[in-house]
Amino acid sequence: MPRIVILAGGISSRMKKNDSNVMLEQKLMNDSNEKSKSMIRIGSDDRPFLDYLLINVQNAGYKDVVIVVNERDNSIINYYSDKKNIVGFENLSFDFAIQPIPPGREKPLGTADALYRALLKRTDWCGMKFTMCNSDNLYSVNALKLLLECHHPNSMIDYDSKGLGFDDERIGKFSITKKDGNNFLIDIIEKPSAEIIEMQKTIDGFVGVSMNIFRFDYDMIFPFLEITPENQSRKEKEIPTTVKLMIEKNPQSVFTLRLNENVPDLSSKSDILIVKDFLENKFPY
Repeated sequence: MPRIVILAGGISSRMKKNDSNVMLEQKLMNDSNEKSKSMIRIGSDDRPFLDYLLINVQNAGYKDVVIVVNERDNSIINYYSDKKNIVGFENLSFDFAIQPIPPGREKPLGTADALYRALLKRTDWCGMKFTMCNSDNLYSVNALKLLLECHHPNSMIDYDSKGLGFDDERIGKFSITKKDGNNFLIDIIEKPSAEIIEMQKTIDGFVGVSMNIFRFDYDMIFPFLEITPENQSRKEKEIPTTVKLMIEKNPQSVFTLRLNENVPDLSSKSDILIVKDFLENKFPY
């Protein structure tokens, strides 16, 4: 059964920041201040953003879905446990993993910890492969299928920076990739400077960007999730750190799949109307 983990355990701190330059209808403003990003009712008939990602997940052929949520937010579990809200998702089996917020902290320990909690919940996936992605990006059916059909033990979508639809400043907030001559990952460079981005350009001007969508072999990634340290500046355990630990120990273990397309990203209030417009005019279903 094709498997996927969707990370939704963050507290959406960037989304909840006030932005006097953004004008939203009251419903969207309230949702952006009170809800998980993925549960903002941004679609038609008040559908939350996460519904649209799940449509693509289902159409790409996945069946077994684990959504990671933080211990203080039951909204996702309550919504997808209600049969009336999952009409149209009959081919999906939903499970939930709880990511705790440690004492003395205001938020969970990050994406690597979130994935760790999912795999602890689903030890029946041992020996199998699964896809992992964020809940606040709308990955295409094409991207999700590419990972599902890739024969390598571990793989990732390597997005062309020119196709994402973001300016250089926004690209600098993501992570860029460094590959060997056979398209295997050798480094993930987080929050790169403009100079570093320029250095990573290929002859044809390609700069690969990670949007945190991977396919992993459970048995290969799990030991490195257990030992992932906290990022010293952000105080979180992050997937790029885990992946770098794995490829240092196992060179040529993560294959990069080059893709040029837009990925709607719901990070802050300024993204809401852009994503809403995409769903109204460009979402294919």
